[in-house]
Amino acid sequence: MNQSTPTAHKPAFLLPILTLAHREVVRFVRQRTRVIGALIQPILFWILFGAGLRGSFQAPAWAPAGMTYQEYFFPGVAVMILMFTAIFSTISIIEDRKEGFLQGVLVAPVPRSSIVLGKLLGGTILAVLQAVLFIFLGPLLKLVGLAPDFETGVTLASLIPLILFLFLLGFSLTALGYLIAWPMESTQGFHAIMSVFLMPMWLLSGSFFPAGDSGWLLWIIRGNPLTYGVTGLRRILSSDVTLPTAPGNPSMMVCLTVTAVVCIIYVVLAIWMTGQRATRNAR
Repeated sequence: MNQSTPTAHKPAFLLPILTLAHREVVRFVRQRTRVIGALIQPILFWILFGAGLRGSFQAPAWAPAGMTYQEYFFPGVAVMILMFTAIFSTISIIEDRKEGFLQGVLVAPVPRSSIVLGKLLGGTILAVLQAVLFIFLGPLLKLVGLAPDFETGVTLASLIPLILFLFLLGFSLTALGYLIAWPMESTQGFHAIMSVFLMPMWLLSGSFFPAGDSGWLLWIIRGNPLTYGVTGLRRILSSDVTLPTAPGNPSMMVCLTVTAVVCIIYVVLAIWMTGQRATRNAR
């Protein structure tokens, strides 16, 4: 008897990851209304809020001279696209459980970590693609007169750091969505969490309004992990301007460190949660 046979038949670690990620991308592309809605709503937010609030906007002390509200709000809208696409992609966990697909995946002879990473990778790819598309649409909207006060753009030097940071942040947000969706029994419960937790998380990240220099709101924003994702993206998009470090504008190293640590925590919790036995997965 060949003692190496069991090892030779062990399933590959990478194949389940790529298979599940590919499934998420194919599912998204086939849902055309989901593709359109994921971009149109944030673009309308950016244009309408930018036009409505530009007269009353007061740039924070760390902002470069002449920063408009559309320039300040732009990274926040990109993160909003990233967050909603990443987190909504994890609703498929609830749907897969109802359809029986998830149960089939869980009993397959593959590591639970492969299942988690496959779902996270698929959601992250979708989120990053849409966020990058929006970022490149910004200058085009300015050309047609929909964003006349917009000056922020992407240079060739900042393109690779931009995509890498978006991927890290998108992976973290998809893992957060996974943690929320895994114990859920219905999509209605997921949307309730979205309303009372995720939307305030985005609003209190410095995306919509500056943190200010003092007060209780500043401490809430500083304690929000998403704040460091928004600030890091703003720094990358403002690569031609050196933004000073301030209470509401942490350094790029701090943003990168906090985002990476939070991402690792979310992923570890997601793998641990998936490895636990639960009666809902047997139905």
